[in-house]
Amino acid sequence: MHSPRKAPTGILGFPVAPFDENGKLDEKALEVNIRFLIEEGLEAIFIACGSGEFQSLSKEEYEIMLDVAIQEAGGKVPVYTGVGGNIQDALSYARLSEDKKADGFLVLPPYLAEGEQEGLYDYLYQVISETSLNAIVYQRNNAILQPSTLEKLLDLEQLVGLKDGVGNMELNICLTNRIGKRLSWLNGMPMAEVTMPAYIPLGFDSYSSAISNYIPHISRQFYDALLQGENEIVHEIYKDIILPINEIRKQRKGYAVSLIKAGMELSGLPVQNKVRAPFTPVELEHYKQLESILQRAKEKYPKKQKIVRG
Repeated sequence: MHSPRKAPTGILGFPVAPFDENGKLDEKALEVNIRFLIEEGLEAIFIACGSGEFQSLSKEEYEIMLDVAIQEAGGKVPVYTGVGGNIQDALSYARLSEDKKADGFLVLPPYLAEGEQEGLYDYLYQVISETSLNAIVYQRNNAILQPSTLEKLLDLEQLVGLKDGVGNMELNICLTNRIGKRLSWLNGMPMAEVTMPAYIPLGFDSYSSAISNYIPHISRQFYDALLQGENEIVHEIYKDIILPINEIRKQRKGYAVSLIKAGMELSGLPVQNKVRAPFTPVELEHYKQLESILQRAKEKYPKKQKIVRG
């Protein structure tokens, strides 16, 4: 008897694409990034997605990132890939993901083109049905599904979830009430911790955490407090960490990615503050602001030492 398909729940890890001094993909740094996320208890790895600069990767680099993620995960957590762009590339990446034995993929928006709902349905139907892997639809930019369109896709058993990166709460209420538990619901807003309190009552039980790449214990402490109704802790972490980082994120386009790398570098991880065009690295002023926030986090919210039992 087959167990029912289900998307990962909890705090989801989205590794970056680390680049070296020459702008080449740094495989060793990627290994450390993924290992760190798994050791810190994140429930899944989503490789080569938005924070992994999917749009800037060559096919060879994409394949390397998949290999590293699947090897490092070693079956301990599910690995999902990013697929998207033009329809032929999306189909190719979906097949590659299946060949590499990934657990599923996140369908990113189609490249540039804006289509009607029927066109979006056709795009998603083709990509999702191309393999037997679990598929999660990413709701954002030029790929925003209305309830009737999403409902038509439910015939595909591979479809297990929707990740929202739009923040249209009226639409989210309509979707979750109409579709219910047939799908899992993931918060994919930039700096998702900011909006998670509004998503939980709708049935969203997971989110992509950018800050978990460098301060995962704080994301975990925040989410645990949120679920347990410990509002004072939630408020303090908002005030001290989440909202100040979010303010920096909003200062420049592309900081949703760049700021992750800066935070990792400041935290001593072997990832440099280097991104590919059209993104730009975090500027010195903002870098120092982030450094100050992380120092405050270190002092007020120290990471608990793991107890090793013999």
